[in-house]
Amino acid sequence: MEDLSAELRLVERVVREAGELALQYYADGGTTVSFKGTNDPVTEADQRANDHLVAALSRMFPADGVLSEELADSPERLTKRRVWIVDPLDGTREFIDRIGEFSVMVGLAVDGVAELGVVYQPTTGVLYRGIPGQVAEIEVGGTVRTLAVSREAAPSMMRLVASRSHRNPLVGAICQRLGVVQEQPSGSVGLKIGLLATGACDLYLHPSPGLKEWDTCAPEAVLRAAGGTITDGWGRALQYNKADVRQRHGLVSSNGRDHDLIVAATVEAAQAAGYTVETGFW
Repeated sequence: MEDLSAELRLVERVVREAGELALQYYADGGTTVSFKGTNDPVTEADQRANDHLVAALSRMFPADGVLSEELADSPERLTKRRVWIVDPLDGTREFIDRIGEFSVMVGLAVDGVAELGVVYQPTTGVLYRGIPGQVAEIEVGGTVRTLAVSREAAPSMMRLVASRSHRNPLVGAICQRLGVVQEQPSGSVGLKIGLLATGACDLYLHPSPGLKEWDTCAPEAVLRAAGGTITDGWGRALQYNKADVRQRHGLVSSNGRDHDLIVAATVEAAQAAGYTVETGFW
């Protein structure tokens, strides 16, 4: 296993810096909003944070590739073993609505696997960091504690963390099959996974094609480091540094206690809605 502790220290610093840049726009209460697509907003804060992160990562790790939501993609990254995958502002809708549930996320994929993740919420100062098999920590106000998922094994007793702004109707169908009734809303994929990594929630479902690699890389590393499990909707490992950055087959994240049963319910709901493993959630 590659020791990534030095990389983690460097990346954590620049993630905090990018978070402070975003927080300046948030505090000022004014930022220009444009749209990359339907319901896909981008702000000046996204761009400023992105520019800072990409420049720093390229300077610190010149031999590695970089893939970012706000950076023009280059096929050169496909030739790299190590690729930094960046979401400069995850939860842009929550940022615009001034809810505060947004985060800065940087992950490292090595040979297509998420191996390092940093997720930082600027409004609270909460930082999650994870390297599976090496580091699983949350830091708040200078206090560090170890991340660990819950031990709840009964799906019907699991607490679902649900999207505040992108809820898919399939989530309800899956929860009905599992008997899940407890639910907590949250913005940002990274912050949802953080609730699983601390044991505050047990399950997060995203049966949708809208996810991209930058939405899942850092959170996956954090969750796996904390002892959780994350797969696509059909129970397969997520892949990174692909030519097509979309995670077409959705996301199932849990504390790992009965992940196969959760996946089975997801597949049943997907098939009932007309989706197949070949098409994914399209």
